Order: sequence, then C-alpha cells, then structure tokens
Amino acid sequence: MPLVVEFTVEPFVEGSPGPHVRAAVDAAEASGLRVELGPFGTSVSGDDDAEVLATVDRVVRAAVGAGATRVLVQVERP
Repeated sequence: MPLVVEFTVEPFVEGSPGPHVRAAVDAAEASGLRVELGPFGTSVSGDDDAEVLATVDRVVRAAVGAGATRVLVQVERP
C-alpha cells in the first residue's frame, strides 16, 4: 500500500515557482519516486515507507536551504 506525502512550500511567488519551490521539487524528482506537481502543492508517493520519508527529509531541507519560510507536509496512506 503506497504512502503519499503532499508538500506545499511558501512563500508563494507570482508566476513561475521561486527557487525554494524549485529546490524542493528537484529533491523530490531526484528520488526516483512518483512525483505529481499541482497548482498549490506537490505529492511524492511510493511503496517503500522508508524511502518516501527519507525523501520528505531531503525535500524539506532543500526548501528551507533555498529560502522557504514554511513547508507544510501531509502524510496519507490512501
């Protein structure tokens, strides 16, 4: 059963994603897990809980390191 994590990175920037959002998405995409970009958040999912949660750690660190002021994370097992 997959684990799905949705994250939203703030502050919001008009137009294209800011560097803090791009850093978080890049970290998610580098994981090799399923990544879905949405207008207000991005989700990462996979069957290996440990890998999904390790990816969340990398995503949050990348976002904060690139200037994010808030990262909201929601974890769900559908």
